[in-house]
Amino acid sequence: MSLSLLRRRKLLLSVFSNPRAPPPQFCREPTSLSFLFHTQENPCRQNPQSLNPSRVWQSVASFSTQSSKFPEYEMPSVTWGVIQGKKEKLVNRVIICDYLKSLGIIPDELESLELPSTVQVMKERVEFLQRLGLTVDDFNEYPLMLGCSVRKNIIPVLGYLEKIGISRSKLGEFVKSYPQVLHMSVVVELMPVVKFLRGLDVEKQDIGFVLQKYPELLGFKLEGTMSTSVAFLVSIGVSPRDIGPMVTQYPYFLGMRVGTVIKPFVDYMVSLGLPKKIVARMLEKRAYILGYNLEETVKPNVDCLISFGVRKEALASVIAQYPQILGVPLKAKLSSQQYFFGLKLKVDPEGFAQVIEKMPQIVSLSQQVILKPAQFLLERSIPPHDVAKMVVKCPQVLASRVALMKNSFYFFKSEMGRPIKDLIDFPEYFTYGLESRIKPRYQLAKSKGIRCSLDSLLNCSDQRFEERLQDGCLESETVGPSFDMGGKLQLPGRYEIVSESDEEDESDNETVLYRRTVSL
Repeated sequence: MSLSLLRRRKLLLSVFSNPRAPPPQFCREPTSLSFLFHTQENPCRQNPQSLNPSRVWQSVASFSTQSSKFPEYEMPSVTWGVIQGKKEKLVNRVIICDYLKSLGIIPDELESLELPSTVQVMKERVEFLQRLGLTVDDFNEYPLMLGCSVRKNIIPVLGYLEKIGISRSKLGEFVKSYPQVLHMSVVVELMPVVKFLRGLDVEKQDIGFVLQKYPELLGFKLEGTMSTSVAFLVSIGVSPRDIGPMVTQYPYFLGMRVGTVIKPFVDYMVSLGLPKKIVARMLEKRAYILGYNLEETVKPNVDCLISFGVRKEALASVIAQYPQILGVPLKAKLSSQQYFFGLKLKVDPEGFAQVIEKMPQIVSLSQQVILKPAQFLLERSIPPHDVAKMVVKCPQVLASRVALMKNSFYFFKSEMGRPIKDLIDFPEYFTYGLESRIKPRYQLAKSKGIRCSLDSLLNCSDQRFEERLQDGCLESETVGPSFDMGGKLQLPGRYEIVSESDEEDESDNETVLYRRTVSL
């Protein structure tokens, strides 16, 4: 047996026979997870020749004692990356809560959340959100945002929001309005919503604008309310290509339930005499009218119109011309305007109701704007009762610019040489362009030696006017089409009410009526 082997056996026997003897100087390389433990630096990193064997043994014995004393040590947390025991977690939680309280933040709602391993991590999180513009009040309103990791939650979400068009300066306001977004997954939750909006033909540059107006869209299920709302609107005649502009204008309808909000509104409009196709055209241009509360705003406003003398059969035309009338504080506006018309324009309540039927926008028109054209007519020696008659017959005169009215009136007196009575009978004269229609038609009629009424001269299309000139006679146009209760279109003269069998004609007439007589 070799001498070296004998020496090794003697060394091992001495160690096991005397437990107090210092252990041999065995040393291993530190493991890759050694930095996770709150222990002294690994003594093996020192020079093995300079190690004190007794100190090495005490270190190993100390670690084995700690391991048996605290069996609750567990694997490192995926979120925080630090191994902590129950007692250590409780201590850190108390320290973090004290820190939050020192800032004025109430941490009660954070009890069920796993907090960071150190107060430094929480401090970093609070300061990051404060740099976005959030305040202590915002934290107290939604404390759960403090449970989001800066690197794993907040930064990826904010980066994606900035990528889709929300400027960095407005990210803070976005988080304030919808702090739940910080908990969302970019791939699983945010990207599918953006893809859905793009599928509705929302322009790429408008995505950020839409989400800023209605950030709650990010929390909706794609196969739920949003898809149902779009499908119903398309079913009543809304063009699919107009859904995108509607979303951009008023994205809130995507969150409305069809059965309790959208369908009852559409059904009520149809009951007033509006065909579904006209309702669809209204919604394409004014999607926000879906936001008017049916029971609290829309129905009371319709009843208010009737109480002020508007005929039931005229309600459909009034709403089609000015859908916003369903949502304004109508009773107060109508009361004020009716008093003004009676006092300044000498228009009685019955005449005022006719004005509303012909131009419902008058309820929102400034009284100063209304008074200027009326004052202009009074200054041209037109009696007040005739001015009232002109206003009732053509309330659009009250929305005309006085400067243009002066030019038209000067041409009427100097060139046409007509009596004032012609203006009283046809106040619509002031609604036509002087250079584009009045002058050219007057000169053509004069060159042909034809003298006719202002109505015959101006109230027809260019093609019809040319045909009349060739025939050598100008006649007045018949009254245009109008709504009839039940949604049918009644045409004056020899035409009858459109029947159910004439579906194609009905569709054409509705479109023509909408384009010619309804100004959205």
